[in-house]
Amino acid sequence: MRNSQSTQEKVTSIAITAQQGVGKTHILSRIRHQLKANGSALFVYAGVNNYTDLNLVKYQFQQTLTDSLGNTGSQGVMQWQEVASAMANEGFKAIDSNFPSLSPEILVERFDKVYTTWLAKNKNLMNRLTKEVLKTKPNADPYIIRAILWTLSETQASFAIKWLSGDELANSNAEALGLPNPTKTNQDREAEALKNVQQIVNLVSYYNPIVICFDEIDVENNCSSEGLTTPQVIADLVKRLHDTLEQSELGRGVVILTVMLPDTWTDKVNLMPGGTPDRVSKYTQRKPIDLKTLNADSMVELATIWLKEFYEFRNLKPHNLLYPFEESELRKYGKNGLTVREALKWFTENFKVVGKNSLPEDPLQRFYLALEKESQSNPLNSLEDNHLITCALLFSFQTLKGEILEGETSSGEKLEQLKIEDVIEFSEKPPNNGYINFKIIAYEKDNLIKIGVAVLQPPKKSILSGLNRLIDYNKFDITRGCIVRSYDKKIDKRGEAYKLLEHLKYNLGGEWVDLKSEEVTELVYFYSVYHRCEDYQLTKEQVIDFSRMFTRKNPLLLEILSSPSSHINEEIIEGEELLNCFLNPSSVETTDDSEDLSELLS
Repeated sequence: MRNSQSTQEKVTSIAITAQQGVGKTHILSRIRHQLKANGSALFVYAGVNNYTDLNLVKYQFQQTLTDSLGNTGSQGVMQWQEVASAMANEGFKAIDSNFPSLSPEILVERFDKVYTTWLAKNKNLMNRLTKEVLKTKPNADPYIIRAILWTLSETQASFAIKWLSGDELANSNAEALGLPNPTKTNQDREAEALKNVQQIVNLVSYYNPIVICFDEIDVENNCSSEGLTTPQVIADLVKRLHDTLEQSELGRGVVILTVMLPDTWTDKVNLMPGGTPDRVSKYTQRKPIDLKTLNADSMVELATIWLKEFYEFRNLKPHNLLYPFEESELRKYGKNGLTVREALKWFTENFKVVGKNSLPEDPLQRFYLALEKESQSNPLNSLEDNHLITCALLFSFQTLKGEILEGETSSGEKLEQLKIEDVIEFSEKPPNNGYINFKIIAYEKDNLIKIGVAVLQPPKKSILSGLNRLIDYNKFDITRGCIVRSYDKKIDKRGEAYKLLEHLKYNLGGEWVDLKSEEVTELVYFYSVYHRCEDYQLTKEQVIDFSRMFTRKNPLLLEILSSPSSHINEEIIEGEELLNCFLNPSSVETTDDSEDLSELLS
């Protein structure tokens, strides 16, 4: 598909049928994670059971498309931003073919700053960028190009995605983005949706292949105004997408997967007229791929895949790929016609990570053994894994829900009858974009506090972007902002981030908590044991209870929970950081727009 010169060969479709529990969800999950891991394609997941109005299915799919592309991709930013970055780099090279390509992370960091600099010179960066991209995409909708480019802006991305989904914006937001904003009915949106989807997919697929998956289409007792059932409406949509995209200038290809029960294919989709079944499973020539229950061979194959992932995650190398299972044992059990779900459950129940020796009878001793094993197989070599640290903190605070905490921290801050009521994760989508990780809701002496926690270890997390969100107490419904970041990660006193840190500390009552390796390491091991509790014959409740004995006294957790002082440690606020000046591009005094774009390089 990537190398084909024919547009007809660049769009294809596959129908997948299987009974409940055979492994449809498992296969889709593996496809999704594999695509994200290797960056080979963008993934769009359409859960059809959420399509409640079958008369608006095209509009609902447009919303699904834009929402899915808002998920984080292989480069650590939204998939929209990956596309927008490729588009922007193409625009830069239209001006100067020697202009180096900038990564999505760099462009997102610099975009708002450069845009503001241009405005100060009475110039519009978006007008110029859109103009340059249109030189290479003359048939594209300029407003859709403009909206996609706007996703690079941390302040405007959420509005741009809302517009791309077909929803109406407030007039002030539409004017700021330079996008049309007519009032529309849902029927108007439905009528325009297929054309909008075609434009979006055309542009996106020019830079990345796209895999679109329609799942859970086997919905009963729902019909369109034309009397079509849910499977028939979705099959018709797949046909329209296929035929529309087949005539368009696709760059790197589109694959449409449709997953359903065998009876749904046989009794509904395959009986539809007008070539619909051929379009729903074009690649297999109208013969859906039917997933079967496991046999002896596939049982061994599935075990090999499952164990390979297990050992690679722990950086272990077993003496044979099936250890601790015997192939004969797997083949014998595989003859029972298991579903994938049943086989995975059997693997978990019969896999003993401690080898041939039996586990201790006492659950607490099993917990201590698990901690020892996890510390050996998962050494924490770096404090720069924001995701792992966040997961460990989130789990650790959840162990303290309902607990009453008192005492004094190592820095002299106090906890006075503090009780955690809940711990809530924040979305990774705009406007947060993954900067504030979670919120702790607690009462201290009957006073409600809501602590927003942001793990901001460089190089993956921008301190300025995190602080910009952490000080917006109203938008994120918090009463205290807390940065978790090692003190040895310096912040330039001359920069904007330092000003925001002062505002957070002195005016808003927030704090910066030092992230120390010895304090977070044990939390990572607790989280690892919780994540793999079945390996040690422990319940999740037991891991939470045993971990609580330690989390109640963990200095890092207590420091985050305690009322902060308004003091900033001046010794740690020094040096040059600011991500190599990504957030402070130099000003270029010139009247030439082409030269002004060089600010993105500074």
